[in-house]
Amino acid sequence: MIDRNLGAAMIARTPLVDAAGLYREGVIGGLIGAAAIAVWFFVVDLITGRPLFTPTVLGTALFRREELLTHSTTLPASAAMVVMFTFVHAVVFMVLGALASRLLGLAERNPNLGFGIIILFVVFMFGFVGWAMLFAEPVLKALTLPAILVGNLLAAGAMAGYFRRRHPSLRILP
Repeated sequence: MIDRNLGAAMIARTPLVDAAGLYREGVIGGLIGAAAIAVWFFVVDLITGRPLFTPTVLGTALFRREELLTHSTTLPASAAMVVMFTFVHAVVFMVLGALASRLLGLAERNPNLGFGIIILFVVFMFGFVGWAMLFAEPVLKALTLPAILVGNLLAAGAMAGYFRRRHPSLRILP
């Protein structure tokens, strides 16, 4: 007779189940990062007296670039642009979170990979800002670079805090 607890424990440790758990963890971490940026820009927009301006600008940049080129600083809030951008933003962060979670899973097994993973994300973050400076000039006319940097740092910090709680035994070696 097979012990059911032993069978369940064996299934719980299979690579497929581990991968599914890491992806689920990554999706949650990504949504936490996306929410951190969304809340940050919502507060910034409220302070400047233009609620939902940031997602409207970013949605317009993504879906109606020609409109952004002519009206980048005077766009009225658009519920359609906010919803469309928020959906894309959440999906992108879920993918980034899944990637981060998988990489952290690798780093748990091999602590020497951890430092390289951190460097990868730092390069990715500053690469994104550099790309925005070069190719998204209308967006930077409407949004300030310091606000974008703070938003990215808040998202990275929120995701790092979540992943740290999920991987308490993670060691990173140089």
